[in-house]
Amino acid sequence: MTQPTQRARAARVATWIYFTLNGFGVGLWVVHIPNVERATDITHSTLGLLLLLLGGSAFIGMQVGGGLADRLGQRKLVPAAGVLMGVALFGPGLADSWWTLGLSLMVLGFSNGLIDVGMNAQAVVVERAYPRPIMAAFHAMWSIGGAGAALVGAGLLGAGVPTEVSLGTAGVLILIISLVTARFLLEPDHHAAPAEDAPKPKVKAGKLVWFLGALAFAMMLAEGVAADWAALHFKDILNTSASTAAFAYGTFSVAMTVGRFATDRVAAIVGPKAILRWGAALAAAGLSIAAASPWVPLALVGWMLCGLGLSGGVPQLFTAAGNLDARSAGTLMARVVGLGYVGILAGPALVGGLTHWMPLNVAFALPVVLCALAAVFAYVMPAPGTKPAQDPLQLSESGREER
Repeated sequence: MTQPTQRARAARVATWIYFTLNGFGVGLWVVHIPNVERATDITHSTLGLLLLLLGGSAFIGMQVGGGLADRLGQRKLVPAAGVLMGVALFGPGLADSWWTLGLSLMVLGFSNGLIDVGMNAQAVVVERAYPRPIMAAFHAMWSIGGAGAALVGAGLLGAGVPTEVSLGTAGVLILIISLVTARFLLEPDHHAAPAEDAPKPKVKAGKLVWFLGALAFAMMLAEGVAADWAALHFKDILNTSASTAAFAYGTFSVAMTVGRFATDRVAAIVGPKAILRWGAALAAAGLSIAAASPWVPLALVGWMLCGLGLSGGVPQLFTAAGNLDARSAGTLMARVVGLGYVGILAGPALVGGLTHWMPLNVAFALPVVLCALAAVFAYVMPAPGTKPAQDPLQLSESGREER
């Protein structure tokens, strides 16, 4: 494969920017949640319900965004979603009641869903112009954006900057940068197709997208469990202080970010299927070590291995979904991204429910089993350049297979 053109390199940088902006916007909202809760005078339980509303709106945005990406094109969808997200960030800072906050979070969630699908679909298009995988690095930039938001947010909160000013300023910056960066994005080649001698997947493409979605659900469920329960695992099971407990998720998060930057190089050598299989197995092993260890250092090693294992698999799944059919890449990715998002939301709740009957570390058996199953069923992932066995969305009016 030839080296990427200057246009492709510019699109890669632009897509990096959108991933970073999205991570920064989401992260800045998260660090201001306590302030917003106090300003709106709502209870923790009400906040929990509103956060579910945000998650549901994001899922809807993903499904709508997939269709819009295929119909309008990514060069229109991604910046438009970025503008909407920038505007939506004003809402939580200005909310003064549960219902105004609820409306704000619906818009914020919807815009996040739109840009999530759009920028991932764009990442697949950019990756096609490169001689090696580059998807995982985009996801690493999302993590960098979130980390930057935590640092900036901490500084703003420490300086006593009002929430509406912090979120509003971030919203304006996201809006402007989204518009400026739009011109560098690529439009997909809807006529792109694998070579005639490319292998066919072991599962028909119409079913394959749901298999990929199920694998994303399993992997991202484990990620959600780590994000919400790692620190509590240290505090409640290992009886550490709150400051020490913070190292649990910190170790996991750093390992995941580093792993995402390294994954693309490794995937170019061993292939995406191996990344998913061995990554899922490593995540299961790491989480098992963390759950079973009575010692803090060994538990930290477990969370580190879990983060490394989970870092590369999901980007491979998104790439595979986006390459199943260039004509409907957005819709296909929306299904896989959406199911993964459901996993990241459902995981913490399911584990929390299990803690009514068993200790938290025993409840970690759920994500361990799902990661192990993902490793077992990784064989369904199509190899790069795989020729679909049938049109994934059955686009022909007659409903017959397109040859």
